[in-house]
Amino acid sequence: MHLRANNRHPLSNVSEQAPGVFFVEGPASNWIVVRDETGFMLIDSGYPDDRALVLESIRQMGMDPADARAVLITHGHVDHTGSAAYFSATYAAPVLCAPEELAHVQGREKHQVTFGQVIVRAWRPRVFRWMIHAIKAGSLTATPATQARAWDAEWLRSLPGSPEAILLPGHTPGNVSILLPKAGAIAVGDSFVSGHPLSRRSGPQMLHPMYHTDPAAALAATHRLDGIKASVILPGHGPALRMPLATALAQLRRPAA
Repeated sequence: MHLRANNRHPLSNVSEQAPGVFFVEGPASNWIVVRDETGFMLIDSGYPDDRALVLESIRQMGMDPADARAVLITHGHVDHTGSAAYFSATYAAPVLCAPEELAHVQGREKHQVTFGQVIVRAWRPRVFRWMIHAIKAGSLTATPATQARAWDAEWLRSLPGSPEAILLPGHTPGNVSILLPKAGAIAVGDSFVSGHPLSRRSGPQMLHPMYHTDPAAALAATHRLDGIKASVILPGHGPALRMPLATALAQLRRPAA
């Protein structure tokens, strides 16, 4: 099922990739809504300026944002935590992340691409366009989710879709992918992506090294996904992928031609 958001961001695209698993392609960053008979939860939440889109995508599904059971954060970068503080302050929704990522999500640590890393590459048109979008989307004025809490496995299992977190450090210290075993789907966040404004290609790929705290560790960590069964892959950037996770990982690790 595909829905088109009726707002000032016409590129927003909502699709049901598996029963009860809705994938939203935002202007530059994605988020996911998971619902079942117990309610719904949000995985990531775009940039701060994506808030109207996030709220509208939930309402399009006939749900009230105030009823969110939780907001799960794959990692603490501002293009994934944009509405987390809002859901916490406005709706008292728990904002949950890996224990290793808590200080980052709360704003007590910073593991973000630096201004210096960007500015030395800003002469490249793709980098310049991405930088301008990130600034306009609120990346420099984002509010950290100071009330975020660390999840545990039992708490996660009680949420819609019975999610399981897989720690994949390297992109950030507490970066995770979130498996939705009942749906055969996995939200990989930025562990790997299927496209990005800085990339000239589509399909499974790592982000540009400047986005990773430790690029080598980020790639090595993807081996923690080996053997996991999923056929719907939901990245933080780029379109959803409908292929076995093992196939996506093989493509990801293939040496560049």
